[in-house]
Amino acid sequence: MIHLFLNGLGASAGAGLTYLFNVLPQFEVNTSVRVTLAVQPQLRPEFNRFRNVAVLDLKPPASTAARFWFEQRKLPELVRQSGADVLISAGNFALRNSPVPQILLSGNSLYTSSDFSRDLWGRAEIGKLLDTSVKGFFAKKSLEWADCTVAPSQAFADELLRWTGRSALGIHHGFDHQLFFGDQLPLAGEAQRNLADADDSLKLLFVSHYNYYRNFETLFRALPLIREKLGRKVRLFLTCKLEGGTNPGTYKTGRAAKLIERLAVSDEVVQLGAAPYRSLHHLYRACDIYVTPAYTETFAHPLVEAMACGLPIVASDLAVHREVTAGSACLFPRFSSEQLAACVLRLATDIELRRTLSANGKRRSLDFSWRAHVNELLELARSMQGRPRSSATAA
Repeated sequence: MIHLFLNGLGASAGAGLTYLFNVLPQFEVNTSVRVTLAVQPQLRPEFNRFRNVAVLDLKPPASTAARFWFEQRKLPELVRQSGADVLISAGNFALRNSPVPQILLSGNSLYTSSDFSRDLWGRAEIGKLLDTSVKGFFAKKSLEWADCTVAPSQAFADELLRWTGRSALGIHHGFDHQLFFGDQLPLAGEAQRNLADADDSLKLLFVSHYNYYRNFETLFRALPLIREKLGRKVRLFLTCKLEGGTNPGTYKTGRAAKLIERLAVSDEVVQLGAAPYRSLHHLYRACDIYVTPAYTETFAHPLVEAMACGLPIVASDLAVHREVTAGSACLFPRFSSEQLAACVLRLATDIELRRTLSANGKRRSLDFSWRAHVNELLELARSMQGRPRSSATAA
């Protein structure tokens, strides 16, 4: 039996929360594991249902900075009181003085991305640039404080090594085929109507809320080039809306919205808004090509979802994208609208290539499993169990 202390206080939305929802059920089915879980108060009811998971009654501060200091002051004693064997810190930041061997889960490439820093500087978002720099400093120190760091892909593990000089272990995030395809409820009526209206068009899909690092603008600049050479209509479906207050975080949508108007592609960009996860597979299957122009990533779950749905992919040529798609995508330089458009046009006119990428992607999607992810994580934790911290790093 191994007792894990899982610090999930940094998970309130997005990828962090998705990670907990997928990983904790895997811990529950393994009777040789006990978990003490720290999460935000509003999430406790979600995880109390797991029989071998004890959820702590904590009231951490809301802000990231205050919560970080709360963790550094309070969690070491809570870890000792719990009797846990290994601490798993799941929010990119480690405890400086963990009383037990500590595994850090590092999965935010914004701290390592020079492209993101240049982007913020170019947008004159100095406050966000400073905030990212401060968080990046502590994220970098966290790799020193942890006994072992785990990244969601080997490509990002390699990036962490270049950034800090400290090695990290790449353990792929998973994908639950049964959960993803389990709900047969159709898409909402408005989404269905928008898709039906585009029956005579080449339908592109990009699944993301709006943020800067997903590089929407490069995709928008490619649309006039595709429209000019395609010979038929093109529609780009987004699972967000470029309106203030409709996206997580503090990313400003005004520049992207104005770019759409300036390029005269308002008819080509269909802003669906957020789609429920249970019905996403219908959206993927209703489209022709999945496109992502992101200039930094750590794993990119929508790529796995698109591959599982048999959708051919056009993706920016990132090491992470090459690793995840493994020959199932047409790649282009991340800031080249011209090459993005060329990839889309190539897939639109080459039926055999589309079939090949679709078949390759379906096979590749089977390589990702949350059970396999948790098993590797548990194997690592067991190798550290009972070791003093000075020797835990050798694991």
